[in-house]
Amino acid sequence: MKKFLKIAAIVLAAAFVIIQFIRPDFTNPPVNQAETLEASTQVPENVEAILTNSCKDCHSYESQYPWYSKIQPSAWFLAHHIEEGRQQMNLSVWNTYETKRKRRKLSEICEQVELHEMPLPSYLWIHRSAKLSDEQIEILCNWTRQESDKLAQAQ
Repeated sequence: MKKFLKIAAIVLAAAFVIIQFIRPDFTNPPVNQAETLEASTQVPENVEAILTNSCKDCHSYESQYPWYSKIQPSAWFLAHHIEEGRQQMNLSVWNTYETKRKRRKLSEICEQVELHEMPLPSYLWIHRSAKLSDEQIEILCNWTRQESDKLAQAQ
């Protein structure tokens, strides 16, 4: 039994080393400033700070990759979350969205932060500073409602 455990430990250690060479691509695509949220929407400094600290790592092409992005399999998990986040809403291509989609996304931002679904709890384990206070949630929701109203009036 001891021999089996020793062989199993060696195999697991070797597998862990080997998977370190299978890395996801963490290159951020270039940002076209004309397509960003800020290009079409007035974003106050306090809202921009919230978005940068709590949203843009997964919902833009401005992701900042932490130390654990260099360790497999956590890097694969991270790459998948970022890909999903960008598919759901990407602030770097916001200006390419139809008005209806922008309004829906603004509503979803408020809804998800109020329900504490965003930022993801798994993200908050390591990024504690990304956790939104009640005041930040209120600021973000007030802003999303104002922007949605502006879009509705412009139609």
